Amino acid sequence: MLNQSKTVGLPVSRIDGALKVTGQARYAAEHFGPDMLYGHVVPATIATGRIRAIHTAAAEHFPGVVKIYTHENRPKTAYRDSKWKDAVALPGHPFRPLENDRVLFDGQPVAFVVAESLEAARDAAGLIQIEYLSEEPHTDIVAQRHESYEPPVPRMKQFMPPPPRGDAQAAFTAAAHKISADYVLSGEHHNPMELFASTILLDKDGALTIHDKTQGSQNSRDYICGVFGLDPGKVVVKNSFVGGAFGQALRPKHQLFFAVMASLDLNRSMKVEMTRQEMFYLTWRPSCIQAVSLAADAEGHLQAVMHHAVHATSRHEDYQENVANWSGLAYKCENVKISYEIAKLDLATPGDMRAPGAATGITALEAAMDELAYAVGIDPLELRIRNFIHRDQNQNKAITSKALHACYREGAARFGWAERSAAPRSMREGDDLVGWGMAGGIWEAMMSKGEAKVRLSVDGSVTVSAAASDIGTGTYTILGQLAAEAFDCPIDAVRVEIGASDLPKTGVEGGSWTAATTGSAVQAAAKAVIKTLLTHAQSMENSPLKEAKEQQAEIAEGRLVLESNHQIGVSTADILQAAGLEAIEEHAKVGPDMLTMMRYASYTHSAVFVEVKVDEELGIVRVTRVVSAIGAGRILNPKTARSQILGGIVMGIGMALHEEGMIDHRTGRIMNHNLAEYHVPAHADIRDIEVIFVEEDDDMASPIGVKGLGEIGIVGVAAAVSNAVFHATGKRIRTLPITVDKILQSEAVQ
Repeated sequence: MLNQSKTVGLPVSRIDGALKVTGQARYAAEHFGPDMLYGHVVPATIATGRIRAIHTAAAEHFPGVVKIYTHENRPKTAYRDSKWKDAVALPGHPFRPLENDRVLFDGQPVAFVVAESLEAARDAAGLIQIEYLSEEPHTDIVAQRHESYEPPVPRMKQFMPPPPRGDAQAAFTAAAHKISADYVLSGEHHNPMELFASTILLDKDGALTIHDKTQGSQNSRDYICGVFGLDPGKVVVKNSFVGGAFGQALRPKHQLFFAVMASLDLNRSMKVEMTRQEMFYLTWRPSCIQAVSLAADAEGHLQAVMHHAVHATSRHEDYQENVANWSGLAYKCENVKISYEIAKLDLATPGDMRAPGAATGITALEAAMDELAYAVGIDPLELRIRNFIHRDQNQNKAITSKALHACYREGAARFGWAERSAAPRSMREGDDLVGWGMAGGIWEAMMSKGEAKVRLSVDGSVTVSAAASDIGTGTYTILGQLAAEAFDCPIDAVRVEIGASDLPKTGVEGGSWTAATTGSAVQAAAKAVIKTLLTHAQSMENSPLKEAKEQQAEIAEGRLVLESNHQIGVSTADILQAAGLEAIEEHAKVGPDMLTMMRYASYTHSAVFVEVKVDEELGIVRVTRVVSAIGAGRILNPKTARSQILGGIVMGIGMALHEEGMIDHRTGRIMNHNLAEYHVPAHADIRDIEVIFVEEDDDMASPIGVKGLGEIGIVGVAAAVSNAVFHATGKRIRTLPITVDKILQSEAVQ
């Protein structure tokens, strides 16, 4: 058993924080090598059609230009789709840059310029003239919803709807209270601060060191090795620091392909960095239409739940996410029918964006629950409490732990929910209508397979190694805290090495499983070090630990001691010196407990309470207060954990009020591909946010009791804002984002 922590559970500052605030943390585009070339992508200016001709002569004669690549001269790459599929690839045909003359989406790369400087590459790119044979684009999910289909090949089995239970339609028809409505979400675009970039440093022996903006260095390595037929032993991908990602960097992007292609072809080091405009042509949260029908008896007990979702995908891949299934497990109901389809649009393939599926589906469910509460005539919080269930009815499994009741109770008390006036438009402050809304949130508490190494040196220092990524979540710090806990040492004595493909294997950083997976691997490796240390201690002459069992030993104050009596023990330095060792290093592998997974489901939960103030004449909405209560198992670091939830809440506010990819459906082109016109919350939009972590013990979710926090912060926030807007105005707006025009044009619900 490990010693009681002096660091885990405390608000330790980020161990990489000083590097970041002083500019010493170098990101993918901030690495350089001798004789480096620079690349610039030329994007398509139609959404669908073919390239009739590309005129590159003027660009080729531009000073500094080395080579221009198009579909006509692209070097040979792998033929089979399987070689192009990364670790989180989708069913369908993976996108292959410059594959042929076909244009599949606005902004698709159709040419690539390489030059001696970034400026030369950029300016030459502007001289390339392209003739197109354009076709009529189909980019509107509302118009294409009737062309939807069930995915023939599931991305993941758990994304597919569960079998119906009971008779939802009959129960809906017979129920005392019912609501049925369509909820529409506009497409959203990831906007991390760091632009996608890849820097290729070509060694003399042909080996590649690649600094890549990615959430998985090993995924990027395996992808390019498959595409270009490279030896994985001669490729190292590094992502030591990642300036935000939100899921956009799970899959390799085309700047990596171009950088490697040109580097190999020209035998030069290479750098490619995207522009902000190009970021909008990448993965995005898909536009989605959801039809939700709920019914309840006179006391508010759910009698029927029906949820049908249709979201966008591209022409070449079947993007899928778990949108609707949450409606079958969030609340107790015996009559449920869930259905899910996708519709092909002439747009880039969507991708995972913070809490993919849940952020979309639970927004519709929780808005519908609010509507049902008004139909029944009970408090929205009370409706949720009456339908609480401690079981996943979709899978018919018990839940490892569910602290949602505590989230309801503590969140409502801190917010002052009991003081809420129930009637819409009944709360005012000067010229503002005041609205209070709430919603629940849920996300899977997942753990994947992962590995880590831990090394204890004779001087008491500790080194932790794993290929895990830190996209701003605090991975460096929490792994350092876990190691400091295991060896009862200051966190300053721990060195954390992550973000490189040649380190112990981990999956991509996403899904809120990194802390549970890599953290558990670090703990397992630390235990293995202590076990080996005990073996050496027992070999010492007159060892006081001669009869000690593995589970009885721990490290305290630089000594290997009995847990029950710290007076009995030996200095770790003495043990290593006696064994003739400078250090002990152990490698551990972990994974989910399959027996537990067969019997139980595991989720994080939240209760979000929101106050809005709406100018009655202008329709301007301000979110003035948010309280989010989170049940997520053991909190390793309250400071970094709170940061995760704050970020999720801000994104949820953006989802509710700001974020919208505006597409001209006549041309299929994204019109607001910049941060001036694609609105995200600014400082002035964010007021008081309070985060509460309720107590929750769950040693079945992961060996270290962690459930993950990256996703749950956003789930339910948009619904809570939407519900608060209704409470303030009496206007039920079911198309997000809720903008001024929608408020002014809508009629109050009678």
